Amino acid sequence: MAGKDSTVTSTEPEGIRLQKVLANAGVASRRVSEQLIEDGRVEVNGVVVTELGSRIDPEHDLVSVDGSAIQLDASKRYLMLNKPVGIYSSLKDDRGRPDLRRFTEQYEERLFNVGRLDAETSGLLILTNDGDLAHVLAHPSFGVQKTYIAKVTGKVTPQILAKLTAGIDLEDGPISADKARLLGTEDGFSLVELTLHSGRNRIVRRMLDAVGHPVVDLVRRQFGPLHLGTLGSGQLRELTKDELGAILTIARAHGPEARAADGTAAEASEPTE
Repeated sequence: MAGKDSTVTSTEPEGIRLQKVLANAGVASRRVSEQLIEDGRVEVNGVVVTELGSRIDPEHDLVSVDGSAIQLDASKRYLMLNKPVGIYSSLKDDRGRPDLRRFTEQYEERLFNVGRLDAETSGLLILTNDGDLAHVLAHPSFGVQKTYIAKVTGKVTPQILAKLTAGIDLEDGPISADKARLLGTEDGFSLVELTLHSGRNRIVRRMLDAVGHPVVDLVRRQFGPLHLGTLGSGQLRELTKDELGAILTIARAHGPEARAADGTAAEASEPTE
């Protein structure tokens, strides 16, 4: 009718039901997700939610279950690569050497590596398109530990291990390992496990060289809560739900710090190991 306001006011509640969001994220079926909510095991933005009618905005709200962060953005991808020796940690090596494109070109998303391993170092490398998470994992100021197994020349003594953890002076300043232990010795070589959170260039090799035990072979076995396990050289796999939850939880814990830190691109922020 002419002159009458024809505007319709929608009474449809905003957001999506929490149990549906959890089910869509692959946490559990909708019925099991409802039980998780009723049991007080689900948090939204750090607050426990127990009402089944609760609605959230998956694009902005942060959800966790049993304290483990849940990724609601299906466009994000997280992969673990066991990088072989001879591969350069670049998505386009400017000298035409073997690079990571052979592993990333099969995916539609623009994936990048979290930090780098030098060409002579093998082991665990994370590939993702989640820049915020990558920055936290790669930036040494957030203290995410990495564990390496190094085959070195000579017999490593307890005194050498103590020196590595107490701290040594390098040309770019003092450095210490968080942990160091001897795994074994054979035929004039030693296997040393070294854990540290520094992101300096080739730091593991330089530390061991400084104490008189040059590296013959170096493998990164662990990155934060992620373990290489039985993943073969050159193999690639998606992170499990538990693995993803563990690294997302770390990233969210440092969220404000990460945004305030200098630089935003993790792919360019960490030197080679």
